[in-house]
Amino acid sequence: MSTQDTLSDSPFHDESPRDEERQYVLPLVVHIEKAEPPARTDALETAARAVLVMLSDERSRGEGEWAAVVRAWQDARIRKVVRRARGAEWRKASALPGITVTGKAAEVRVFPPVPLDGWPKELAKLQVSGTDLDDPAEPGAPDPLAPVLWLNPDLDMSAGKAMAQAGHGAQLAWWELSDADREAWREADFALSVRTADPAVWRELTLSGLPVVRDAGFTEIAPGSCTVVADHPALRTG
Repeated sequence: MSTQDTLSDSPFHDESPRDEERQYVLPLVVHIEKAEPPARTDALETAARAVLVMLSDERSRGEGEWAAVVRAWQDARIRKVVRRARGAEWRKASALPGITVTGKAAEVRVFPPVPLDGWPKELAKLQVSGTDLDDPAEPGAPDPLAPVLWLNPDLDMSAGKAMAQAGHGAQLAWWELSDADREAWREADFALSVRTADPAVWRELTLSGLPVVRDAGFTEIAPGSCTVVADHPALRTG
């Protein structure tokens, strides 16, 4: 991919009045050094947590300094762009206003939303290529008491694409939670797991009533594809 082939995804794929609004994107930058890249699952989980940290930050709410652009972003289509940085690129990106979220080894910096055509130059030059990460070992079973973002087992997504989709899933769950459940999740440092669903239960998950991300089809996969089911304990029924 060139620097122009960004991962710009939306959980809303139908034509909508949202298209008439000025379009914003939520930039996420994953720190990938050649010698020590993070594990794929760690990067996905950290990206999802980074989205939640941005949404819950005081600067993103009320009269906070980022609140206006966060509202504008959410009023239009919900786009996220994942790019990678290393060395001096990472240091320059880290100097911009934003929040760095760490996982087991992964680092993801999330920035306030920016206009689709108005990226800071330090971020605009970063590339999407190089986000094809692997897990050195199976991630194991998720915590049954914590939220799980289930990935579609039938889709082959790059790590960067999957990071954006995991972020969408976390955001959809956040929107549906009560204030008390949001605060409890925040106090738990937004603990969550990202796992690929068993093919035998994927359809059941998509019909469960839990939040489902349907991709807009801008990159990699067909429009309307179900990519993630957000299984938060507070949203389970029955």
